[in-house]
Amino acid sequence: MAAAEAHLMLSVGLIEKDTNGDALWVWCYPSVSAELRELLLRKCCLTAENKLLHTFVFGQFRRTWYYISTVGGQDAAALKKVTHFSIVLTAKDFNPEKYAAFSRVLCRMYIKHGSPVRMMESYIAVLTKGVCQSEENGSFLIRDYDVRKAYLAGSIKDVVSQFGIETIILYTALMLKKRVVVHHPRIEALQEFTRTLPALVWHRKDWSILHPYVHLNDNELHSLKVCTGYVAGFTDPEVSSRSDLYDVYVNLQDSEITVSPHAKEAMTMGKLHKDVGQLIIQSAEDPERSDSQVIKDISIKTREILNSLASLAETTENENSKITLEMLQQRRFPPATENFLYHLAAAEQMLKI
Repeated sequence: MAAAEAHLMLSVGLIEKDTNGDALWVWCYPSVSAELRELLLRKCCLTAENKLLHTFVFGQFRRTWYYISTVGGQDAAALKKVTHFSIVLTAKDFNPEKYAAFSRVLCRMYIKHGSPVRMMESYIAVLTKGVCQSEENGSFLIRDYDVRKAYLAGSIKDVVSQFGIETIILYTALMLKKRVVVHHPRIEALQEFTRTLPALVWHRKDWSILHPYVHLNDNELHSLKVCTGYVAGFTDPEVSSRSDLYDVYVNLQDSEITVSPHAKEAMTMGKLHKDVGQLIIQSAEDPERSDSQVIKDISIKTREILNSLASLAETTENENSKITLEMLQQRRFPPATENFLYHLAAAEQMLKI
């Protein structure tokens, strides 16, 4: 298991900022494409346009996850002329805690030795054995970081506490695979909030929809736009005027959620939404219930909706269950419920066109 998880890692890299204020790629293993290097330089907080030091950031670009830890190197005797440096790990999987822990070990190594050789040795050790052990720099065991823990690390109760009944808008958008854009000037707040949202649709267990740190850069936006639905985080306030990027816009700082005019028809709320919304509020506000229990409560309700949808479907010997608009109309659901179930069937690939 540990070996299989280790093979999710793709590369390790090093970016340094020198006393002249220049941020440069200085080393990587085994390799990082020129396109990805350019993106990672933009994401690390060492380039001229970044004024704040972010100790850890993570994100995704074209199905490659990146994890960047940044520390000061001024006090390290082994690092002359280096004011700060970033360790960059790329991988196939979403697991911020795992890669933050591993990059901390690598950072301590680099501060002590000032050479990437030790980092490469540790990277290979984790890749081949799932562990790197060092008394002076700390140990890292890949098996300590289960992906399920990463999925449950965010707080759904905090989301509900902030947005109340409007959480149902986020739930509906994710169920229908809509495009959700979140803005907050602080990258840390953005990452903590956005990573939690895919848990609202736990039945999919799909964190590939998460893009927690996106710049208004043509290359990044192009790769985002080819995705069916997503949760994308931006620190640039200009994103609010980019209605081509979202169906639902979340102003996280002001606790405001806006549905785009073009998405309002699919996002029309009715009694079913009210029932789900009340269940979410009731569960999240119960002090006895943990975040994972709240997610389970929402997931059970979601499963009920999906089962009732599946029960409507025609089943033939050669085809999977499919739903038609006519079948939904025959059931005489309230208009908003019929509308939601129709779009949900499309999102779950249960719709017969």
